[in-house]
Amino acid sequence: MKSEVDFIKANLLQTTFDDVFSSMAKARAAFTPPFQAKEVGNIIRITTGIAIVSGLPNVGFEELLSFPGGISGIAFNVDENEIGVVLLGDYWHLQVGDEVERRGNVVDVPVGDALIGRIINPIGEPLDSKGKLLTSMRLPVERPSAPIMDRAPVSVPLQTGIKVIDALVPVGRGQRELILGDRQTGKTAIALDTILNQKDQNVICVYCAIGQRASGVAKVIARLREKGALAYTIVVVTEGNEPPGLAYIAPYSATSIAEYFMQKGRDVLIVYDDLTHHARAYRELSLLLRRPPGREAFPGDIFYIHSRLLERATHLREELGGGSLTALPIIETEAQDISAYIPTNLISITDGQIYLSPSLFELGVLPAVDVGKSVSRVGGKAQNAAYRAVTANLKLAYAQFEELETFARFGAKLDDSTLKIIEHGRRIRACLKQSEFSPVSMVEQISVLLALTAKLFDDIPLTDMSAAEHLVRVSAAEIPVEITERLQSVKTLSKEDRTSIIELARDALLTFFPSDRPSNTASNSSSDSSSDSSSDSPSDLPNNSANDLPNDEKLK
Repeated sequence: MKSEVDFIKANLLQTTFDDVFSSMAKARAAFTPPFQAKEVGNIIRITTGIAIVSGLPNVGFEELLSFPGGISGIAFNVDENEIGVVLLGDYWHLQVGDEVERRGNVVDVPVGDALIGRIINPIGEPLDSKGKLLTSMRLPVERPSAPIMDRAPVSVPLQTGIKVIDALVPVGRGQRELILGDRQTGKTAIALDTILNQKDQNVICVYCAIGQRASGVAKVIARLREKGALAYTIVVVTEGNEPPGLAYIAPYSATSIAEYFMQKGRDVLIVYDDLTHHARAYRELSLLLRRPPGREAFPGDIFYIHSRLLERATHLREELGGGSLTALPIIETEAQDISAYIPTNLISITDGQIYLSPSLFELGVLPAVDVGKSVSRVGGKAQNAAYRAVTANLKLAYAQFEELETFARFGAKLDDSTLKIIEHGRRIRACLKQSEFSPVSMVEQISVLLALTAKLFDDIPLTDMSAAEHLVRVSAAEIPVEITERLQSVKTLSKEDRTSIIELARDALLTFFPSDRPSNTASNSSSDSSSDSSSDSPSDLPNNSANDLPNDEKLK
């Protein structure tokens, strides 16, 4: 009996101990100490966009730091006794001696569908007075590019709506195509036209303005809103008067936002406007951080910061969703010098370039694309088969025209065949002109290009070319549906389809030739222009005057 009582007491005591220890464990788990250990440093020096901090012995490279007033900074230089921090906000209130805390993470940016139609800065703060961003997912601004085995070839075209680009310098989805030229030559206009042309194309667009003037960015946003492009566009903005640290991370933030959609299987277009300001911002930061300068005072890793950015643009394999990220970086040249440091770097990184010539711009040839200096290394493989059927001869004819036009400026006497080539080339140039913010559909472009190759415009005065080209574009609406579907497929354009489209264009141009068809008057026009050009040629004047002299005067 006594042993049973002892057993019951022992069990009761064990149960009591278990309950007590269980309660203590729960209390310990739920306990939050009023004080936590944290690593704190102090500001010892402040310069333009840079803070030098002491302390923080365990800070990591590119780790995010917190400053008073909610300002963040990136640990950019990690030395033994001090840290060079790039500031990401208004730092004018900071003072020497202020405390700096580690955050334990790197710079990230919010991503998701909630960003579409919004205007934000590089750290994800909204700038459009539409309230907070309703998204909980964030991605680091610095992310590794896709491995080569995860990439697929560029095989689908990205229609820009610009005739000269879609025909002669095509761009594919997943390609990196550089846009470069002197200031005020229409670089941003080409990028905006491309964004506008993505309407109803299931393409998400990201426009990244780097160090631009506020007035210029406001005009771009107003144009996008006016054309309804904000419904599928995200705008990331840094103004020219903001700290250089924001300009430095802006393209990386925009790319992380774009990569979110690419990894969801979407096609994305991103525009960097422009990387010249990005390179200058990085140069400023590097010089302030006392990093050794190199060519043109740029740091030695300037090539790397752009290559690791643009390598993130790609076309993923179908097993990974098949999404694509097409990059259109913009670079500003000085005095048409495309052999400068930053332009040559980006030309070597990208898959081609579109060069805008100031000379063509001054002549009123808009867009001022210099076809001879522009190239697309991979876009030709993705170009629609209907384009390839007509652009091969067009490129040759235009190249011959540009060479002969330069030769003709010296006043050399030209034969009839050469004059015909020049007149035909002038019609090609006139047809490739295009107004800003007026993208042209693929079917209309094919109609105009076929009319050019058939030389239907050769008898039309240059002053009437705009109206004639418009009539041909209007006639494209009469193309049968089955032909239109074949044009938009990967099939090669058949001879019957070509004939049908050319006949529609010829009928549309009959208003310029009420009594005859254009094809019947081609030879007459060429001979007339030949006689006019030869009579006005400066080289003929001495010969003609010599022939009018008496024979004895000729001998003298």
